[in-house]
Amino acid sequence: MKTKTWKGKNGPLLIAEIGGNHEGDFSYAKRLTKLAIKSGVDVIKYQIYSGDTLVNKIQSPQRHQHFKKFQLTKNQHIHLAKMCKDSGVKYLASIWDINVLKWIDKYLYFYKIGSGDLTCYQLIKKFAKRGKPIILSSGLSTMREVDQTINFIIKNNRKYQKSENLSVMQCTSSYPTNDFETNLRVITNLSKKKGITAGYSDHTLGSLALKTAYSLGAQVLEFHFTDTRKNKSFRDHKVSLNLAETKELIKDLRRIKDMLGSGEKKPTKNEIKSKHIYSFRRGVFLNKNISKGQVIEEKDLISLRPNVGVDARLYSKVIGKKAKRNILKLEKLFFNKNV
Repeated sequence: MKTKTWKGKNGPLLIAEIGGNHEGDFSYAKRLTKLAIKSGVDVIKYQIYSGDTLVNKIQSPQRHQHFKKFQLTKNQHIHLAKMCKDSGVKYLASIWDINVLKWIDKYLYFYKIGSGDLTCYQLIKKFAKRGKPIILSSGLSTMREVDQTINFIIKNNRKYQKSENLSVMQCTSSYPTNDFETNLRVITNLSKKKGITAGYSDHTLGSLALKTAYSLGAQVLEFHFTDTRKNKSFRDHKVSLNLAETKELIKDLRRIKDMLGSGEKKPTKNEIKSKHIYSFRRGVFLNKNISKGQVIEEKDLISLRPNVGVDARLYSKVIGKKAKRNILKLEKLFFNKNV
């Protein structure tokens, strides 16, 4: 059952991640934010970090410079958060430096822990102690590691025993993710775990994986968002959806939501209204005229549409009955009336 925390306007909670697609350009970040707001998603996500507090510049100097180049300032992030809030869209950011919570926490409805930090217990503990709902991506990990991190989170705050407070996302940390490495069946296994809400964080091409993930039970869907993939060198643009594609995704998710239904098997309103329950199903009839007092044998019976008189499921109860009067071929049969 979907909890209020993860309830989206169109079915799943839909998160459009701008992430690093702004490439350090604040003007571009604002343009992407306006487009994402226009798309109709529930949440717009960013990444807050500094190269110095994320990457060891001695051990990995190139990646350190990459993140230095892509980082935005405190005031720029606050501006983007206010843009989202003023537009009625939830703001979210992967926080890779716990110190930034001093100024961004009031804009966050939940915390996002990226795949790379699933094993960073020092950071996870600080998020768990604060108690806001957590979205945990599981790229790079085994299910055993996922379980260990879930247990660590709960150990630090018992409120994460409830599914309304913890969503774990199936994710593959490759860009783009090959179809055969997407492994969406993990969502089914995550859904069986008590106390979590299953989700999916996408890095494939297109939107098919997102739709399939929702059909398999993912209640939180995250995907990268851009204005265009043309002439872009940064990898995340290649696995991103644009405005038109996001709107089409939402349209399809609405249809999938309707198609999935409640899970309770019963005749629908239109099945009842159309009377197909009678016209499509069969009743039991005689395949010849029978005289009063004659014993009815199985060879005398035929099951035909519509289901009027005696239901086809009750054919065996007609066998051995004596006709109470003369019965014509294909006449309706009624217990205690003519059989």
